[in-house]
Amino acid sequence: MTKLVAMLCVIVIVFALPVWWVSGLVLAVAIIPVAVISRCGRTLSRISATILLPILVVLFVVQGLTFPGGKTALVSWGVFTVTSEGLHFALGIGLRLVCLVLASVLLVLTTHPGDLMSALTARGMSPKFGYIISSTLQLIPAFRDRANAILLAQQARGLSVKGSPLRRIKIMMPLLGPLILGMFTDVEDRSTAMEARGFGSTARRTSLVPVPDSSVQRVSRWVMPAVSLAVIVVPFATGAL
Repeated sequence: MTKLVAMLCVIVIVFALPVWWVSGLVLAVAIIPVAVISRCGRTLSRISATILLPILVVLFVVQGLTFPGGKTALVSWGVFTVTSEGLHFALGIGLRLVCLVLASVLLVLTTHPGDLMSALTARGMSPKFGYIISSTLQLIPAFRDRANAILLAQQARGLSVKGSPLRRIKIMMPLLGPLILGMFTDVEDRSTAMEARGFGSTARRTSLVPVPDSSVQRVSRWVMPAVSLAVIVVPFATGAL
């Protein structure tokens, strides 16, 4: 629960203060040190790069060439002109997206979905909404594991995935059917198991594995929003932004 509050505070700060250096400061002071301490920096970098690189490339190309307020030309190729204003705008948006994705992925990597669901339901959230959040966090890993299992099974039967990218896409297309049908089967099996265990009951439940919640964590959940509010309000009140 504390990590969820921290993630929300980071996102609120970087989007409430629309300057690139604030996002860079949050990235350097908060997100990167936490990733290093939690020892998931390599995994975080790989997953985030896969998500962010295509988005950032498109963002810088589009904003650098077509930003409506661009006046200072840096490079020109015929009708295309890269402006410093466009790149500056893309830098601000890009850093905010980096903070958003890194904070979200870091939460997923360092928090077991079951612990998050238990913490949310213990504080009064409906178990159904808690399950929606928990299952969303598990969706991508489950999808990836099933896809790898199907691919390995087909390779064991002699399927070759070597060749050009176009050939690989052509080979992968028939595998989508078993993948999607398998996910629907999993949903049906989970639904049946949950109903058999009385998931829809309104009775108050106890947790099999209580989530630790120390006094330091409880204090932190109040301090972090207060500090975030101060970080947002003070620059505007003093005219720094």
